[in-house]
Amino acid sequence: MEGISARRKRNQGRVRALQAMKAERAAQIRRQGTADLQLDSGEQSGRKVIEAKGISKAYDGNLIIKDFSLTLRRKDRVAFVGPNGVGKTTLLRLLMASEAPDRGTVVHGTNLEPAVFDQGREGLNPEMSLWDNLTRDPQMGVSGRSDQVMVRGAPRHVVGYLKDFLFDEAQARAKVSSLSGGEKARLLLAKLMARASNLLVLDEPTNDLDIESLDLLQDVLDGYDGTVLLISHDRDFLDRVATSTVLFEGQGRTTLYAGGWSDMVAQRGNTGVFAAPETEKPRKSPRKEAQSELKSQKSGLSFSEKHRFDRLPAEMERLEAEIGKLEELLSDPELFTREPVKFEKATTALVERQEKLSAAEEDWLMLAEKSEAAS
Repeated sequence: MEGISARRKRNQGRVRALQAMKAERAAQIRRQGTADLQLDSGEQSGRKVIEAKGISKAYDGNLIIKDFSLTLRRKDRVAFVGPNGVGKTTLLRLLMASEAPDRGTVVHGTNLEPAVFDQGREGLNPEMSLWDNLTRDPQMGVSGRSDQVMVRGAPRHVVGYLKDFLFDEAQARAKVSSLSGGEKARLLLAKLMARASNLLVLDEPTNDLDIESLDLLQDVLDGYDGTVLLISHDRDFLDRVATSTVLFEGQGRTTLYAGGWSDMVAQRGNTGVFAAPETEKPRKSPRKEAQSELKSQKSGLSFSEKHRFDRLPAEMERLEAEIGKLEELLSDPELFTREPVKFEKATTALVERQEKLSAAEEDWLMLAEKSEAAS
């Protein structure tokens, strides 16, 4: 990690330069009919949104969910994490009452208006155009004109609305099957954001998302006043969004933790993040736990600091890769003229990631100095 101080100074210079460029060009950007990019939480749900008591589910004799209980209250944001195939999507279906448990009960509160961002993007018809997916869907509440869609109670021209989600006019008539994974995610976001909901179900929303789509989704959730159920493998995304996290331990077992991914890891201490799905993970003996704690103390770092210190190199590498992609995108001299919205979002994303990288480098230096001082 040599050269961090020099790189930090360069990064800070880039951030200042980008901020100046953004301010200079902001007045030139004119977006016609811009949507208010936020989810409408609609009518407020009851205080208790979902109550699950002792639910279990098995397929072909394999136990997927065992004695799971959860009381979901208004404005909760619960993440479900664990290896692929362990049963996270099944649990979402049980909680949404689209599938019945073998045992236990699921009771929904009053005034629920759910919106589902499904893993298979089943809310999109791949053989229809983007235009028709918005205007021919009965759930979209179209205004009766084939070129308009109702967006939170107000009519919008379909092309103008699609531009809010970084689609150009030529794409409007293209089939959904021609879109990339990130573009399909943005189109599904457009459908969800057009109508009111107070319960948002997100099953792997970050899969295949490009940088613009991920930032858009995070911005949307920041302003959402409803309740969220979430499955994702993106740890940074979980840290930003989740107020509690359900970890699938394997063999149908689950554990509820307060906070997002990093909070869950800190609360678990020096046990593994995931137990193997096939067998129960053996617990460390008191002697081994004491030895691990002593090793952490000798490093001069607390357990959470040691965990952060170990994670930082990978985090900085990821940020550097994202910065490289954004810088490559912004190196196109025609981007601002051709796609001003994309230019604006890419510039904002680059500033944000430069700032995060600088902060991560500062943290790494501080923890490295603390560890060296104790040795």
